[in-house]
Amino acid sequence: MKKVTYRNQISKVLGISLVVFLLFSISLFAQDEATTTSDVAVTEGIGGDAAKGKTLFNQNCAACHSLTRKMTGPPLANVESRLSEDEGLDREWLYTWIKNSSGMIKSGDAYANKIYTEYAQAPMTAFPTLSNTDIDDILAYTAAPPRVPAAADAQVAEVGGGKSSGISNEMILGALAIVFGLLIMMLVLVQRTLKRIAAANGVELEKQRAEKRLPLWKAFAQNQFLVLVSSIFLLLVGAYFAYGWVMQIGVDQGYTPIQPIHYSHKIHAGDNKIDCKYCHSSVRVSRHSGIPSLNVCMNCHKSIYEYQGNPEGPSKEDLANGYTNEFYTAEIKKLYKAVGWDEENQKYTGKTQPVEWVQVHNLPDLVYFNHSQHVEVAGVECQTCHGPVEEMEIMMQYSPLTMGWCVNCHRETNVKVEGNEYYTKIHEELSKKYGVDQLTVAQMGGLECGKCHY
Repeated sequence: MKKVTYRNQISKVLGISLVVFLLFSISLFAQDEATTTSDVAVTEGIGGDAAKGKTLFNQNCAACHSLTRKMTGPPLANVESRLSEDEGLDREWLYTWIKNSSGMIKSGDAYANKIYTEYAQAPMTAFPTLSNTDIDDILAYTAAPPRVPAAADAQVAEVGGGKSSGISNEMILGALAIVFGLLIMMLVLVQRTLKRIAAANGVELEKQRAEKRLPLWKAFAQNQFLVLVSSIFLLLVGAYFAYGWVMQIGVDQGYTPIQPIHYSHKIHAGDNKIDCKYCHSSVRVSRHSGIPSLNVCMNCHKSIYEYQGNPEGPSKEDLANGYTNEFYTAEIKKLYKAVGWDEENQKYTGKTQPVEWVQVHNLPDLVYFNHSQHVEVAGVECQTCHGPVEEMEIMMQYSPLTMGWCVNCHRETNVKVEGNEYYTKIHEELSKKYGVDQLTVAQMGGLECGKCHY
């Protein structure tokens, strides 16, 4: 009998592969475990807690003051030290000013009247409920060094993480390449060994000769039944897809146009919980929801001149799409340019530019739809038709807005008649007619052509 070689080599290769794989796995596990954590330092000013001061500042001061720029009032970064050095005023003066600014102005205080005159005689809100300790905390926050923006932190972390992740990925890919290479070598050696074993035992591989057969397409063409069935099948499939294509004409579900000023419903309606009706106020009384006037935007953005983002910073998805704090701040500047707002002097210049918004939802002219009837009378939530708007970065058409879609809603939705005397008598009569306690919109006449079509 012939001696079969390579059998011991297979065992050696398997052993070496197992050792390499185990060593690499241990090194990767050690790298994953070697993570570092940073302690969050609570900055405390002299005689105050800056962390508490930040909360108090945002609750009471941020509407009119910024730390680094003029708004309705002056910037407040290091306000105590600046007043002490420039005007010779101490903390007691600040206590009195914050609790009763108008009283100090009337008393003839020189610096109080100077500030009052400089800022267009806009009276500062008095805060008599703030204790001296609260004011100390606010002053500690204004004296604290400015924190690096969350977006910068996230970008630095992303860059740093990307480097370490890149090295780790290269190591993983290299190890996998080695393992696959070893596996290929093993398979080659196994094949050779099996051939040698077969040759040593006198086993020969027989080659099977393929019999001549009729080509498949000829056999199909000669079978008239199969040709007929296949033709009918293809015609039905073609008709199905043609019908589907025709039915999608004029249906713009998923339409997501880019607007001239980027407006994030995710931030406004989602993160900040702004009610839809605050901006789209005409939805209460009109058939149209209306496009908000830019003055509505300026109610907030006179004070909110830059986007500071969530405390945890932008998500990886936002960074991948370019939605950084700087991006949103640049969009606020577009708003200022459109309304003619002078940030430096905090006043309108009178030079405005129209914003050409792109309409997202557009019904045919032959369709009548009344927002106030649905939102105010029926109590339908905005999300029922427009989808999870509070999660949309860019507004899109969520629903198909087809006739069938509206009809199905009318068939399935019960009319809310509680507290609405208009429906009381109608409900009583129709309930007897249909023998039900709850009436759908369809049972109330919601499927009549004239309800939605002129």
